[in-house]
Amino acid sequence: MIITRTPLRISLGGGGTDLPFYYRESGRGFLIAAAINKYVYIAVHRNFDDDVLLKYSSVERVARAEDAAHPLLRECMLSTGIRSGVEITSMADIPAGTGLGSSGAFTVGVLRALHLHQHNHISNLDLAREACEIEIDRLGEAIGKQDQYIAAVGGVSAFTFNADETVEVEALELDPVTRRGLDENLLLFFTGVRRSAASELRAMQQSPPPEVSLFRNLDLVRDLGHVTRELLENGDMDGFGQVLTRQWELKYQRAPGPVHDQVDEWIRSGIAVGAAGGKLVGAGGGGFLLFYAEHKPELRQAMEAAGLEEVRFVIDYDGSTTTMASR
Repeated sequence: MIITRTPLRISLGGGGTDLPFYYRESGRGFLIAAAINKYVYIAVHRNFDDDVLLKYSSVERVARAEDAAHPLLRECMLSTGIRSGVEITSMADIPAGTGLGSSGAFTVGVLRALHLHQHNHISNLDLAREACEIEIDRLGEAIGKQDQYIAAVGGVSAFTFNADETVEVEALELDPVTRRGLDENLLLFFTGVRRSAASELRAMQQSPPPEVSLFRNLDLVRDLGHVTRELLENGDMDGFGQVLTRQWELKYQRAPGPVHDQVDEWIRSGIAVGAAGGKLVGAGGGGFLLFYAEHKPELRQAMEAAGLEEVRFVIDYDGSTTTMASR
């Protein structure tokens, strides 16, 4: 039995510039992301019946890996050379479609478990690269690369996405006061809306508002990624909160609509009761609101009154790990 634990994530600055259509054309993307202590768990076990048994939101039993309906599980098995004789079970602290990078974490966790099942020891960065290849290249998903990389490495990290497909990864050096501030003062509230990140991102690329230059917008987002890094490394948390809001404003420009009108109202109401700033996490269209607030009771009351449930968390500094490996 092998069990892996892989964290979900929040993007703090520069989100969206990890999309291949952007960094290939502009030369590079840059963002800051943080892993959180909400996880995807994957269990892999030898299947006595020598077929393939998959347990997720559905249950599949097929003769060969090629026959699996779940695209990520199928491609992960094929990528690691497993054709049969395996049972894979998945569980998660937060469901998919909520903007916290669950698909990338799932893929990294499955690959880690399957490689260990094959007695292959692979680095976390190689896991992230392989997960991106499966989701973006093999399956053609219109997604970026941050989810796979931050799930693999954990912590609060800076990522540069180059046009040649290389990715530079650097853990931010934050002083203890800043680390404690992130743990204590970042708050997540669920909007109640789930959606497909790939669908949201595909729609943004194919039909942005006519008055918005998508590349110019993302250039500004990339700049805010660098500003976010500087603010965090200098411990300027009020400035960090304000930049969260500016990033939301740019996302709102890229994808206006009724859902985002409501999100904007929630974010403005949070700022009105004392939050330094806030944004929508992930691709948009729903998911989680992220606020930075040192005065939290009023914010929590306002979000509760709006019907938004809080999910409490701290930063995960381990990345994808193996919690159990027995033979």
